[in-house]
Amino acid sequence: MKTKKNSIYLLLSLAVIGILTALDQWTKYLAVAHLKGQPDILLIPGVLQLQYLENHGAAFGILQNQQWLFTALTLIFLAFALFALYRIPKEKPFMITFWVLTVLTAGALGNFIDRLVQKYVVDFVYFSLINFPIFNVADIYCTLSVAVFFILILFVYKEEQLTCLYHSIIPEKKKSQE
Repeated sequence: MKTKKNSIYLLLSLAVIGILTALDQWTKYLAVAHLKGQPDILLIPGVLQLQYLENHGAAFGILQNQQWLFTALTLIFLAFALFALYRIPKEKPFMITFWVLTVLTAGALGNFIDRLVQKYVVDFVYFSLINFPIFNVADIYCTLSVAVFFILILFVYKEEQLTCLYHSIIPEKKKSQE
């Protein structure tokens, strides 16, 4: 029964990942169609604007043109995420972790698609009030997910819940009988 429940939740998670990734890709398509080669669009003058950027690196433009590294790391993360999504206990205290990992996976996949298809990530949201680097919807998924993970780890989960979560994803090796 547990395997069937895990499979159903994994399929539901994959559907949500698909929807969120499609939303990210659609917003990037709109950015290319309406912002590329055009003046910035001020949403809130001095605070928020839409500005087209082709990012060949990672966050904050670091590691420019290191596509092989991004590809390898993303493939490793996606494999781990799918495994973890299947293994995370589908009980009340851990469901938020399940859904946060789902959103994080959608963000990683959205930017991965850009890197595979175009060799760069389309960024278009610029928070000019604090001169924050230009970002996109997938970046929002990743940033919010990681923030929620930290909050869960630091303030919500008790040590035994973290241990349970860890061991459900990475089981202990059984000791051989001597």
